Amino acid sequence: MQRLSTKHLPTLALDKPRYNRAHLKPGIVHLGIGAFHRAHQAVYTDTVLNTCGGDWGIIGCSLRSAAVKHQLQPQDGLYTVLERGVENTPRIIGSVLDVLVGPENPSAIIDVIALPSVKLITLTITEKGYCHLPATGQLNLAHPDIQQDIHNINAPISAPGFIVAGLLKRFNQQLDPISIVSCDNLPHNGAVARAVVVELAEQINPQLAAWIKRSIAFPGTMVDRIVPATTAADIKALAEHYGYSDDGLVVAEPFSQWVIEDQFANERPAWESAGALIVKDVAAYETMKLRLLNGSHSILAYAGFLAGYETIYQVMQDQHFVALTRHFMAVAASTLKAPEQFDLTAYQEQLIQRFCNPGLQHRTGQIAMDGSQKIPQRWLNSVRDGQTLGLDTDIFAFALAAWLRYLQGVDERGHSIGISDPLAEPLQAIAATFCGDYSALVRKFFAFEAVFGLDMREQNGLIERTAYWLESIHQQGIKKAVAAFLDRLLNK
Repeated sequence: MQRLSTKHLPTLALDKPRYNRAHLKPGIVHLGIGAFHRAHQAVYTDTVLNTCGGDWGIIGCSLRSAAVKHQLQPQDGLYTVLERGVENTPRIIGSVLDVLVGPENPSAIIDVIALPSVKLITLTITEKGYCHLPATGQLNLAHPDIQQDIHNINAPISAPGFIVAGLLKRFNQQLDPISIVSCDNLPHNGAVARAVVVELAEQINPQLAAWIKRSIAFPGTMVDRIVPATTAADIKALAEHYGYSDDGLVVAEPFSQWVIEDQFANERPAWESAGALIVKDVAAYETMKLRLLNGSHSILAYAGFLAGYETIYQVMQDQHFVALTRHFMAVAASTLKAPEQFDLTAYQEQLIQRFCNPGLQHRTGQIAMDGSQKIPQRWLNSVRDGQTLGLDTDIFAFALAAWLRYLQGVDERGHSIGISDPLAEPLQAIAATFCGDYSALVRKFFAFEAVFGLDMREQNGLIERTAYWLESIHQQGIKKAVAAFLDRLLNK
């Protein structure tokens, strides 16, 4: 079977680059070149190159594993995005020029950030990649990766470290300022990126920090596309149907959205020509997506995993879970101020239909990862606003109970749950203190400042409702607890 490559490209009768890739040069450095970036920002850039021309090439950087390098380098950076919906639609993307790996050669990433042709650094490093405190958004100076970078900035290991090291080189060479574009699911992601970069720079060189504050742009964004993990079966099916092998294949839903704050320090691709929305303020879009899509995904992940469902599609075949999701969205939507002329009700229905896409095998276990980094913005901010508005926030008590039950590390069949979370050790230590007193356990949970801040420990009503639902989940199992929650709604 022929592997995808530049040489093989002309033989494929598929949607593929219509521009001369040899004319591209590094213009964007992307940190975190996983599946989401390749199905989202790289696709938008590829569309710009197809429709508007230009020379915007992407240098992808992996800060942990060489897996993507091994997938893409033998393919000259080419890979397929397979959209799965009513029909399967493959498209070959050519905007990625190369993949660098931080642990192999950190200097190479620093050097490419300092190229005069580079105008942007984009990020999809997940919430934990910012090495920040989720409750405050500030840099965690005690984080071991940050401590290492403070003492050895020329060989960084964290994303903030690589950015600061690259900007330091640009600063010393008196190069033009650039823009740093966070594309992660964080509230005010541009502000968080700015905070962690500036705080680290202040530890390294105060003059550099002042230049960053003065000259570097950190536009906020909202990104939206469901991109499940690619499986060996996906790669095999592509080869069987289309006659070529692609180890870099990415599977995604047809829907894609990108909202970007119009704040740049230098040139950028005309992403709006590819469908991106350039706005003055991205906050309303960002909050809406975090609380509705991401918040719903998290409750489906924890409750669905406990129920034995491996994928979101399977969860959505259970009508009790569909009803739970609709109620979650309705309450979360009541805490929002939607963008002007935006139909929140239609958006919620669209999300339900997207979750029901049978072509996407989005694993509940994948979505459940890194809960400590996700829950503050996906659930807790809705709780705070909901209480201010006098809303019934019991759905969030149920959601928090499901997460805490998940963190106890054993599912309802007695099988071990592998908890993947940067704060797994202290969270599981709290969960392990359970001795039959649900209220005492939840109070310890809510007192965990890194996730809940200082205010949640005073929320006695929410604590007692979370304890109530945790007991219900323990004693009845998650499916009966979901049914009991819905019965309570009907009988209010």
